[in-house]
Amino acid sequence: MNYKIILASSSPRRQQLMQAAGIQFEVRCKDVAEIYPSDLEVKNIPLYLAKLKAEAFKKEQSEDELWITADTIVCIHDKKVGKPRDRVDAIRILEELSGNKHTVITGLCLTTSSEQRCFSVSTDVYFRTLSREEIEAYVDVYQPYDKAGAYGIQEWIGYIGIERIEGSFYNVMGLPVQTLYSELKKLGITFLPEDPSVQKIQGE
Repeated sequence: MNYKIILASSSPRRQQLMQAAGIQFEVRCKDVAEIYPSDLEVKNIPLYLAKLKAEAFKKEQSEDELWITADTIVCIHDKKVGKPRDRVDAIRILEELSGNKHTVITGLCLTTSSEQRCFSVSTDVYFRTLSREEIEAYVDVYQPYDKAGAYGIQEWIGYIGIERIEGSFYNVMGLPVQTLYSELKKLGITFLPEDPSVQKIQGE
């Protein structure tokens, strides 16, 4: 079946990555309370929430649609790090990440009317020790309040602060594109790049 792909995410970074990968999709969103069992292991939270989001759309799913739901978390010392509440919280989070390794985990579900494929991808990120001045400047300029872990790897702090990563770079942005593409191929869905001149015009 030639599925219509629906991305159930308002994340501009996920949308950007799917567009860059040549995946044709439309966006449909709704607010889903991200509630999970208190005894759930941190590493299993993203997959649990991705399944929860898929369940929220089940009644409105058509037979020709494939829904993509996702959730990404940052964890350090076996503790989930969420989005910062404010400037003070963002600075606190980045001071905790500074000089340490943390893990970014994304849970993904591909759901059709007849089956569901769910998987998670982990990436280890190593920050050098950041100065208070660097942290404050980044927070004030980029205001990363919509980002788990209070940073974007594709932004200034990623260029100057990250020593290395182990795993998918794009997973840290919120979507493990290579894994998603591979899973779509298993369902017979493949998107190839178009004329680069067309891509250039669209990007201007």
